Amino acid sequence: MMNVKFGASLLSWITPVWGAEAGKYAIEKTAKAGFDLIEILLPSTMEFNAKEVKAQLKNNNLEAVCSLNLPKEAHIAFHPKVAESLMKEAIDKTSELETDFLGGVLHSGIGVFSGNPLTEDEAEIIVEVWSNVADYAKEKGVNIGIEPINRYETYVCNTAKNVLDLISKTGKSNLFLHLDTFHMNIEENNFYEPVILAGNKLKHVHITESHRGMLGEGTINWDEFFGALKKINFEGNLVLENFSSSVSGMQQMVSLWQKSPYNAEELALGSLNFMKKYI
Repeated sequence: MMNVKFGASLLSWITPVWGAEAGKYAIEKTAKAGFDLIEILLPSTMEFNAKEVKAQLKNNNLEAVCSLNLPKEAHIAFHPKVAESLMKEAIDKTSELETDFLGGVLHSGIGVFSGNPLTEDEAEIIVEVWSNVADYAKEKGVNIGIEPINRYETYVCNTAKNVLDLISKTGKSNLFLHLDTFHMNIEENNFYEPVILAGNKLKHVHITESHRGMLGEGTINWDEFFGALKKINFEGNLVLENFSSSVSGMQQMVSLWQKSPYNAEELALGSLNFMKKYI
């Protein structure tokens, strides 16, 4: 039996800019929709009142995990010290929330390119930074999940294997894989092999359709994906990360140029039911 928690991303309800009021709204919406947890995308400014948020989570009987997407100015291969410092700050916030998981795009600044594939020197810099960050996180009881993303957003880690290879070079036991079905749909051969390859190194999944809309209405092979999760006896979080153009500002933030047929609430409830059917 898989030990799974269903979550919704902050982005299911609001644009990716954290604010106290918007955060409270997203927490309430996530709880009301029947999810177990919310994934809070931390702002790169780290302006985030963990104490206040912890109280809101408690009031709504909701768990949380955190994530961070490295900004361009914290691209590890170019700015290792900046990246390391930002990731440690994110670990502090995660720990202050009394949760034990930080996921996200933690291999590169989104949208940064060198014009070439990842070099061995760059990989070495990343491994060193990850090792330092993993040690810091271990002291705080935090596990880290690293999310590969597609070729149009990074050149560093596009596949599950890219991330797993770099993790194995660190030798750290608290670094894990964080998969996203939208990116897998572009970069992987199928939805089965990457999950099997990861095994118990897979801790966190962004569940999203090929067009970021309602689950089951795109081209993702969900039978294959959930079959693989069952095979590895997946233990971790399945977090909904689909977007609705009904959320003000979302189209501009995530290049969602087509109008969504569903509002945020319909999308979240329909997708949660879809996930539960599989589990």
